[in-house]
Amino acid sequence: MLNTLSQFLSMDFAPARVEDHPERTLQLATAVLLIEVMRSDADCADVEQAAILKILKERFHLSNEEVAQLTERGLRIAMTANDFQQFTSLINRELELSEKIRIIEYMWQVAYADGKIDAHENHLLRKIAGLLYIPHDDYIAAKMRAKPADLK
Repeated sequence: MLNTLSQFLSMDFAPARVEDHPERTLQLATAVLLIEVMRSDADCADVEQAAILKILKERFHLSNEEVAQLTERGLRIAMTANDFQQFTSLINRELELSEKIRIIEYMWQVAYADGKIDAHENHLLRKIAGLLYIPHDDYIAAKMRAKPADLK
């Protein structure tokens, strides 16, 4: 079973692919983290799904079909991933601090999409921010930028 999972992850998220298509691998890592926010609360709302699609489409300039494929693949990987290290280590290697902060902001946008922050979402975001080495003041600033005006 462990071997099968390892083969699956190597097909969908192989580190060797970073050299071939770094943008696609980073897109997938970002998609997985956004999906994990949606999955972290008890209620996977359609508005959270819509927020993920919108963020990925705008951030990576993807077509509707490409976004659908990316999120489908991201969901498969998110459902089988044991931890976040494989995603955050790639992001840490490839992105500058400002870009990593932007990913945290996107994650907050997904969390806020349903109008409430679940304790599990809050915990997950803090954990991911730590793994991405985001300073606390930048983490809070990203949270405040992502917070909708009607919740401020």
